[in-house]
Amino acid sequence: MRECVQDKNLARCTCTYEPCSRKGICCECIEYHWKMGELPGCLFPPEVERTYDRSLARFLAAYSRG
Repeated sequence: MRECVQDKNLARCTCTYEPCSRKGICCECIEYHWKMGELPGCLFPPEVERTYDRSLARFLAAYSRG
């Protein structure tokens, strides 16, 4: 298994939830949000990410404008 490159991930992480213990540890972040029926904040546009609504419905609504 590859080693986590947390420092590199942190440089690209767009999540604005600062007290998160999973920041930069993408595999833990994805696992956590998926168990909650959500997606990680990094998959959302910035204006939606800041709402902390990580639901699948919000994700689909954000990208189905068109």
